[in-house]
Amino acid sequence: MQIHTPDWVKHAVFYQIFPDRFAKSTQPHKRLLNNAKWEDWDATPTLQGYKGGDLWGVVEQLDYIQSLGINAIYFTPIFQSACNHRYHTHDYYQVDPLLGGNEAFKELLNAAHQRNIKVVLDGVFNHASRGIFFFHDILENGPHSPWVDWFKIQGWPLAPYTGDAPANYESWAGIRSLPVFNHDNLDVREYIMEIAEYWIKFGIDGWRLDVPFEIKTPGFWQEFRERVKAINTDAYIVGEVWTDSREWLDGTQFDGVMNYLFTGPTIAFTAGDRVDLEQVKGRDYETYPPLFAAEYAEKIEDLLKLYPWEIQLTQLNLLASHDTARLITIAGGDIATVELATLLLLTFPGAPSVYYGDEVGLPGALDPDCRRGFPLESNWNLEILETHKQLISLRHKYEALRIGNYQVLYAERTLYVFARILGNEELVIAVNVGNESVTASFDCSQLQNQPDQVLFGNGEIDWNSNNLGLTIPARSGCILG
Repeated sequence: MQIHTPDWVKHAVFYQIFPDRFAKSTQPHKRLLNNAKWEDWDATPTLQGYKGGDLWGVVEQLDYIQSLGINAIYFTPIFQSACNHRYHTHDYYQVDPLLGGNEAFKELLNAAHQRNIKVVLDGVFNHASRGIFFFHDILENGPHSPWVDWFKIQGWPLAPYTGDAPANYESWAGIRSLPVFNHDNLDVREYIMEIAEYWIKFGIDGWRLDVPFEIKTPGFWQEFRERVKAINTDAYIVGEVWTDSREWLDGTQFDGVMNYLFTGPTIAFTAGDRVDLEQVKGRDYETYPPLFAAEYAEKIEDLLKLYPWEIQLTQLNLLASHDTARLITIAGGDIATVELATLLLLTFPGAPSVYYGDEVGLPGALDPDCRRGFPLESNWNLEILETHKQLISLRHKYEALRIGNYQVLYAERTLYVFARILGNEELVIAVNVGNESVTASFDCSQLQNQPDQVLFGNGEIDWNSNNLGLTIPARSGCILG
């Protein structure tokens, strides 16, 4: 079968926003809650505290987002929920009033689209919350509730708030506040499909699907794709799957996944023995042991063989997310690690995704610490910011960096060199993760042109017939064109 994925995603640079922590609106708006006591913006985040970020705040920051070169936003959940991260959905049709409600979201969507910025929402369809109306009815009425088959009830009575008695219902990861839907129930299935359709009609540009591998009902994701794409053929459907995702990337389900198979090796290569093992504990990506260039090349080439090229170009590539520690913290504050990994991210096939604040050097350990408030400008790392701006600009300028073929040219010890090739447009990217300058020479007869200028970073070029000689300083990288 011919696989079709949204063309715009191949040319997108995403910005992931955790709404409670990105920006508070400064303009007056009608609010349901006018005198809220927020957790201090700059204080260490807590599991239950709200900092008061809202969608109007995002609207006010669209100039900044656009100045980075961002043309797509992925929001973690925005629907009504009794939780700052909003993965505990109470009402799938209502944007949380703390974020400004449906009106604020409509304003944001219109403002983003006027700037040609796409908006993708987080769909949490495996589980809801114990506060959702249907489950609450079961808590009130027990086996007499007409909604009893919407969840996986195992016995009576239910114990949603105490660990002293069996919960008697299936919940996600054993967390009692997150009852799992019974997706085999046709009414539940239809309910979720209609939610997906509603927000696509509302104007969103796609869905990021939370733990979609947990839903085992045959045909569920195939139907989801058919119904979403029937409304908008260019809607992006991306799943949160951390491992080999061939099961879902057959062209009938998702357009891509969050590409942690890129994240893990890239951190292992650029951070090396700096990786703080405490900050990657319990996460399903392999960031250690450290990789040399040849090992990194092997993992990247294996990854690029794993899925059809059309799917590779719509993968969501990332270095960090709300589910991981931030790279600068994983690497013990090493700025070079962040810059080299960002160079690899922005030159890899698929849509790069920048986690809010990473572009200004915001640190953060495992959650909730990785969900800090976006820092004041006085606390920005301007070197990291400039690196992001330059690389995003080059990605937009050179189509080869977006959809060109990926070809490893050299991978020995600490030096990794590859080309992105699209017709006559050829760019060579070199990364030296070592602590010493490296000089290497290798055959480049497969290139039609000789890259003769440094477009980004530091490096010296020496051509001799079909051999390219490169000298790359310690802990640095470059793009040649």
